[in-house]
Amino acid sequence: MVSESALSPDSPHRLDTLTHIAQTFLGDGAIQDIRPLGDGNINDTYLVKADRLFVLQRINTEVFPQPHLVMDNLCRFVSHVQQKLKNTPLPHRWEVPTVLNTAHSQHHWQDSQGHVWRCLSFVENTTTFNTIQSREHATEVGYGLGCFHSLLSDLSTNGLADTLPEFHITPNYLQGYDRVLAQTDTFSLEEHRCCKLIATHREQLTVLEQAKADGHLPLRSIHGDPKINNILIDTTTDRAVSLIDLDTVKPGLVHYDIGDCLRSSCNPLGEETANWQAVTFDVDLCAAVLQGYLSRASDFLTPVEYDYIYDAIWLIAFELGLRFFSDHLAGDIYFKTQRPQHNLQRALVQFQLAESICQQKQTIQTIISQLKSKYCSEAHRAA
Repeated sequence: MVSESALSPDSPHRLDTLTHIAQTFLGDGAIQDIRPLGDGNINDTYLVKADRLFVLQRINTEVFPQPHLVMDNLCRFVSHVQQKLKNTPLPHRWEVPTVLNTAHSQHHWQDSQGHVWRCLSFVENTTTFNTIQSREHATEVGYGLGCFHSLLSDLSTNGLADTLPEFHITPNYLQGYDRVLAQTDTFSLEEHRCCKLIATHREQLTVLEQAKADGHLPLRSIHGDPKINNILIDTTTDRAVSLIDLDTVKPGLVHYDIGDCLRSSCNPLGEETANWQAVTFDVDLCAAVLQGYLSRASDFLTPVEYDYIYDAIWLIAFELGLRFFSDHLAGDIYFKTQRPQHNLQRALVQFQLAESICQQKQTIQTIISQLKSKYCSEAHRAA
């Protein structure tokens, strides 16, 4: 029997409802347990125990208004990577979550309230972390993202829908901020600090989009949200073995992913810390993540793409601060919050992280330059 106590008191869905939805995907298999999984800001996610473990998710259609395109992208990604791994296996474990269809061979299911659900396989014997545990862990996080990008490097963007057309387009987030700012009359001291930082750096926020427009950075297939807790670590080997949260697989710049991975990995206090004044960017962890990443990604990166890695590290941290702060001013309509001022606190953390990155710019650029020399030289010799 499945117990209602398996669900937290604030779970948005009843157990009998979740059981019915799960059986839409799993058929007549006996469901033993359902409980909330993870702490994501967007979707509602549950772990279902039947003959094996599965992940049941309600796709947030306010964020993803065309969920069938999200699922089309996901199925295309899974098929491509599974075939690539079959043809050229990696020398270690690497798994891709598979999509479970309904009895009617649909990759998603819509309930009577219009909510859209999907079911994925669960990658077992893995764990995730909200902060880096060691330098070796940092290298594995980078290596995991490098493996992911390498497996996607020959997946054409032509067949992928852009399910979030303005995602990571920082100048557009700035425009949204300007609109909500114009409707805000008074500011606290911390809000004023955020406004001042945005005013100081607003001219720098076009750097990646301008490079893309100038033809310096190519569109590639990307993950879209490779923060540290989306990278699964094998509990036995401590190796990175998968990336999850695949809603944002879409065309984009790998620099969005690089920046997001580093800003989430190199903040030892984590993005939910209340002590935002103490937030710093750890350059030693940065070097370890990039070392792991480029050990795989150097196979496909062009030399000019290395030149924008620092910009990506700073920009994506700043961009997330901008997004959190804009949502705070707008009344917390996008990101889930657990308490008043939560998005303001998140924004302060990211802005402080971006300032720390900026203060260590020369050191970070030296790390990137040394790695570029190493891996571009190796690629030249291999050619």
